[in-house]
Amino acid sequence: MKNNWRVATVAALGICLALYVVFHIGLGTVVSAVARTGFGGFGLLCLYGLAMCPLLAAAWFVLLPGGSGYFGVFVWARMVREAASDLLPFSHIGGIALGARTAVLHRVRAPLAFASTIVDITTELLAQIAFIALGLGILSKHAPPTPISASLGKVVLIGLAMAVFAGAVLLALQRYGHRLTGQIAARLLPRAAAHTGAVGAQLDAIHASRTRVALSCAVHLAAWIASGAGTWIAFRLMGAHVDILSAIAVEAFVGAARSAAALVPGGLGVQEASYALLAPLLGVGPEFGLAVSLLKRARDIVLGLPILIISQAVEGRRALAGDIIDRE
Repeated sequence: MKNNWRVATVAALGICLALYVVFHIGLGTVVSAVARTGFGGFGLLCLYGLAMCPLLAAAWFVLLPGGSGYFGVFVWARMVREAASDLLPFSHIGGIALGARTAVLHRVRAPLAFASTIVDITTELLAQIAFIALGLGILSKHAPPTPISASLGKVVLIGLAMAVFAGAVLLALQRYGHRLTGQIAARLLPRAAAHTGAVGAQLDAIHASRTRVALSCAVHLAAWIASGAGTWIAFRLMGAHVDILSAIAVEAFVGAARSAAALVPGGLGVQEASYALLAPLLGVGPEFGLAVSLLKRARDIVLGLPILIISQAVEGRRALAGDIIDRE
């Protein structure tokens, strides 16, 4: 109960921050910027969001030994993970757990689903570190030398150093700290507690192939860059003539802010404030940055709601049929 109140409080603060940003910039200017996209432009953003799902799933799927499941299962599980993280009233961790559970529901062995999820989270973090470094490089080359860009560069550099340390610790724990890794897995993915030993064995099997881990990092990096390209498309659809490299840098910093605020459900408020603050680096007003954030929220709702409804319908049907979910 206490945890529910904590999540609700954080979510309420995030909503208040988002509303403050909207009304501080001006609701009318933001709505005008959003309206320029049109239904066709919004549909294009939705299609682009759907096209990202197989890429994200591929980064997870390549970690598995050959013949460990159908690729479509991981596409669906990743879609559920994203929808839950974006829409349900809990932190990003809850979405990760639901994604792993979805894979298990579709006949992926529980230890393999949990272990591969843990490694996938790690490779996504490592790829994000590289993406943030790319953003810093772009900022230093393309952004005008202003006090704001200089301060932003220093803050991001400090955060980048902390992320590198966190990534190194995660990798070391997965390779050499199975007991502690099992405890972390049980906390992140409660159903993994019953498979601690098997999860450790699967972690060893995944890390035995450095090629698979490196490939997962590479695919995740491609997905991060593609997300930046999606942000550039959103700006262009509104008529804002921004540089694609600068848009990628802004997406890197927004992603870093959302990751730092991982306990805030859906990054509420954090995403909106980040886009609004960073938009001037692209040479456009903050209303365009906020409009991009709102368009992405709307896209997440349009795509995520049907995914969650279908996911819950499938799980409910299997529960009524007495299907076993915790598979060895």
